[in-house]
Amino acid sequence: MIPYGKQSIAQQDIDAVVAVLQSDFLTQGPVVPQFEQAVARYCQASHAVAVNSATSALHVACMALDVTQNSLVWTVPNSFVASANCALYCGASVDFVDIDEASGNLCVGALAEKLQHAYEAGRLPDVVIPVHFAGQCCDMQAIAKLARQYDFKVIEDASHAIGGRYQNTPVGHCDYSDICVFSFHPVKIITSAEGGMAVTQNEALAQRMRSLRSHGITADPTLLTEPSHGPWYYQQHALGFNYRMTDLHAALGLSQLTQLDQFVATRNQLAQRYDTLFAEVEGVTPLAQSDDQYSAYHLYVVRIAHSTRQLHEYLVTQLRAQGVFAHVHYIPIYLQPYYQKQGFKPGYCPASEAYYHSAITLPLFPSLTAPQQQQVVETLCQLLSDWQHTHTAHKE
Repeated sequence: MIPYGKQSIAQQDIDAVVAVLQSDFLTQGPVVPQFEQAVARYCQASHAVAVNSATSALHVACMALDVTQNSLVWTVPNSFVASANCALYCGASVDFVDIDEASGNLCVGALAEKLQHAYEAGRLPDVVIPVHFAGQCCDMQAIAKLARQYDFKVIEDASHAIGGRYQNTPVGHCDYSDICVFSFHPVKIITSAEGGMAVTQNEALAQRMRSLRSHGITADPTLLTEPSHGPWYYQQHALGFNYRMTDLHAALGLSQLTQLDQFVATRNQLAQRYDTLFAEVEGVTPLAQSDDQYSAYHLYVVRIAHSTRQLHEYLVTQLRAQGVFAHVHYIPIYLQPYYQKQGFKPGYCPASEAYYHSAITLPLFPSLTAPQQQQVVETLCQLLSDWQHTHTAHKE
């Protein structure tokens, strides 16, 4: 079976983890801050805060921006549920902005229209979370312009996008956002086995997130409300969480980071080969790519023309049956039973639903070979041909 995603682990990664196992620190030692500093340098950001997952990073980012039960947070339906759940963890309300079908990313036009309606209704969002789907950055300059106009904060969910670039600047630089979040899950661009990172140019936000990831406690003498009782002393200033990353995870992430540029370059080469193979295939369209972007290509997604629910299910099921683990990213979040109980109904974001019923994620990872890509494309094309032949015959 050719998986849709797969980690790439080299001997240097194994050696880095073993070195931590043989050291005095397994959890909170020197490697976590080394990893943070390395990611901050890579992204040209002032601060990076490592946590145990991107979900945790989204949560502490929301809290750092004062998202509470009185807040309203907007995100897109075309994402994993964590992009919306993070606001609910804070007691906030969540709403969704439709996507651009061609790219899978937040539609700036839809955002502008929704903001105008929200302004007229007197209920603007406090935070907007654009999601850089499949590794391609959203139009952050346009989103930032709207953020200034309507006075909301921006968290970039860049779980798919470390190593990508927007307007020749690393994703994570936070030119147009308050905080940017990365994921280091095994199928992502680089992995720390499990883990996430929040980067920002704002020292106060970074300080708050560091406190919140570790039970809301601090030992920083400048933050204590009374003189220290001794070298053991700390204070809890907020209700935080145990979201800390360990040195074991950070060691793997730090080693992987040195290979990031090569991973992304390889992913782009593989995506270009797919594009070439699909160029003459009627009815199969890869996601649109913007000229001012360098995608991290976490996913390679194609859309099937005139797709139906039956065709969609047939293609994914049969691809898997024939050794190609195709997948679908994503079921619109608001169609999940939990969100439908909150009042969301099918049809709320038409472009997201149309995209969902036509999108198929194909295998993409650095060790994917040219023959495997050929197999993927030929299998999909044969299945489409078989479907068309069968259903044309039925019509006759």
